[in-house]
Amino acid sequence: MKGRLAIVGAGWAGMAAAVKAADAGWDVTVFEAARTLGGRARALVVELADGRSLTLDNGQHILIGAYRETLALMRHVGLDPQALLLRLPLALPYPDGSGLATPAWAARWPAPLDAVAAIATARGWSWRERAALVRTSLAWQRAGFACAPDATVAALCEGLPARVRDELIEPLCVSALNVPTHEASGEVFLRVMRDALFGQGAEGFGASNLLLPRTDLGALFPVAAQRWLQQRHGERTRVHTGRRITGLRRHGTQWCLSSEAGEDCFERVIWATAATPAAQAMAQVSDAPAPLRQWAEVAAALPHTAITTVYAQAPGARLAAPLLALRGGGTEAPAQFVFDRGQLAPQDPAAQGLLAFVVSASGGEREELQARVLAQGARQLGLPGLQALQTVVEKRATFACLPGQPRPGAVIAPGLWAAGDHVQGPYPATLEGAVRSGIAAAHLALG
Repeated sequence: MKGRLAIVGAGWAGMAAAVKAADAGWDVTVFEAARTLGGRARALVVELADGRSLTLDNGQHILIGAYRETLALMRHVGLDPQALLLRLPLALPYPDGSGLATPAWAARWPAPLDAVAAIATARGWSWRERAALVRTSLAWQRAGFACAPDATVAALCEGLPARVRDELIEPLCVSALNVPTHEASGEVFLRVMRDALFGQGAEGFGASNLLLPRTDLGALFPVAAQRWLQQRHGERTRVHTGRRITGLRRHGTQWCLSSEAGEDCFERVIWATAATPAAQAMAQVSDAPAPLRQWAEVAAALPHTAITTVYAQAPGARLAAPLLALRGGGTEAPAQFVFDRGQLAPQDPAAQGLLAFVVSASGGEREELQARVLAQGARQLGLPGLQALQTVVEKRATFACLPGQPRPGAVIAPGLWAAGDHVQGPYPATLEGAVRSGIAAAHLALG
């Protein structure tokens, strides 16, 4: 055994760090305040009126084939991404059949040819609109997918036709960065576009493939990681759920963590909670070194945005595709996407007719927002009988990915590191960003 490492937070970043640390021979203890694993990407059990239970998620997520680290780690802990994820060629179709869709004959083409084929055949777009997007994408590639740090996505795309901006760029931007184009970081958006359209996908997937979870987000990685740790490294790994860390202090060369169970000290600690609780914990450390105080200030200053997921039922409803883009924006049509959960879980009777509407960068009161989403779904999908089942509002779902926005680094202080999708890195607040930060923190802590 090489030493004792504590990880605070059992989300995707924390569990990624735990797997890497255990593989490296360290004694690993994970502390999670909640009773379930996964952080802001976790399972949610809902009781139906007929007494059955249905496992949902606290937010509907999309992975893409470019998420190489996430998909590799899933395989590492014994999962089969091909079975757990529904692979779709790049497509953002609207209910009327228009929009971007990779033709079947190009679905296996390498990047970026598959994306070019999708653009060239986009339904409802003129040749001028298609050609403009191809030209712009190739110009981004020639420029190395780089732009001025203060550039917004809207500024990068101002030369594109309005239809392309409204039907592709805006929904892509708000789903990936969780802020609208006129506020979003052009730098980060270009990195996502680079990997998704021109990058190399993980084994068995094209980079631009959309990967929709067939199972709940807990089973998709964190729960499987816990099981794998117990089976492979059981004698020196522990995952404590329902164990909130209430204190952190420096003791010689160690860091000591306090909880209701007492205090325990470790040679090294990775703090893998969301930004706000991490900043609050660091701010309470007595006699904190200057780097720790500075880290806490940067983390506390991160602006955040909300994501709302409205789960609604319509008996017998089946969409034209597992994922559809929705038209709108503004208060009367707030949802950008809708998922057909019945197509994702065809063997589950309770999932049939269940739809998940996603509102990125959401605002307003829960009940009012839910009502607007149901009305939008009724209009655009032709489903007047939609009934809300569960509405989940994550008020601080992601940090706001603004131009030049400072993000806290992975190093907090000697012996203390940070992990999470808010930590400085190339990606916005995504599952891949969280996993990459957990792996990076483990490498730094164990190096």
